[in-house]
Amino acid sequence: MIRLSVPFRQALSRLTLPVMLMLSLGIVLFGRADQNLGDHLRAGLDDLLAPAYQVIAGPIEALENGTGAIGNLFNLAHQNAQLRAENVKLLQWQAVAMALQAQNDALKSSLDFIPRPAPDFFTAPVVADLGGVYARSVLVATSPTDGIAPQNTLGAIAMDGRGIAGRVVEAGARSARVLLITDLNSRIPVGLGVKGSPALMVGTNGPDPKLLYWSPGQPPAEGDMVLSSTTGGAFPPGLPIGVVHYDAQNEPQVLPLANLDDLRLLRLFIYPNDQPQLTPIAKPGKPARSHKQPAA
Repeated sequence: MIRLSVPFRQALSRLTLPVMLMLSLGIVLFGRADQNLGDHLRAGLDDLLAPAYQVIAGPIEALENGTGAIGNLFNLAHQNAQLRAENVKLLQWQAVAMALQAQNDALKSSLDFIPRPAPDFFTAPVVADLGGVYARSVLVATSPTDGIAPQNTLGAIAMDGRGIAGRVVEAGARSARVLLITDLNSRIPVGLGVKGSPALMVGTNGPDPKLLYWSPGQPPAEGDMVLSSTTGGAFPPGLPIGVVHYDAQNEPQVLPLANLDDLRLLRLFIYPNDQPQLTPIAKPGKPARSHKQPAA
């Protein structure tokens, strides 16, 4: 280390201020002579510091937004506490699920319950909203890669994720026609409410089907759930269809769960062959006169 004498350090300290003033004055005069000098210097400095800014900006942004490794350090204690609370709840529900599973298995064993075989299914996009012979039907595109023969697709039940939308009435190698539950030709046996009281749901070509032929003395109740019934063997039991609602004429109708006005994808369920084959629907001529059960 170079040691400077005291007089030299004093003289250097006295010269520092005049030298800096002269240097500043020279820079100002030079800048006056070249107006673009300052811009060039700033641009060069920005180019030089830009990579450094980019390196530093990432951690700073993560720290400000609470993301990244640095931000997560501040939220770690809160996240751990939240996860512990959720883990306790999951363990409680696991115990409840295990108890219900054991009870369910015991009931099935005592009833000699044989589960129904799971249906085959595939998803098909809706490619056209057709009229013509059927006022309420859609055309879906199928593919040989689905592994389902066209003759097996006939009678498949179409659902949109919420409820039954209709049933396949015509099937080809690459397409299938789905008759919607709102079509005039649609007749579906249903069960109403918790007791599953039998009734017949009939399409009207309007937005909502109506209900006919319910049990005497047991009219449909507002808000009852409408499920498919095994009557006639065409549908498996318990598939959701809609909810009972009385219109302005005090007639019971069904508000479909399926969004029939905006069908994009339909899942076609093909149930085992022990179901009766679908009887072809006669070509509609004049609408058949519907007979409504007289009110009690």
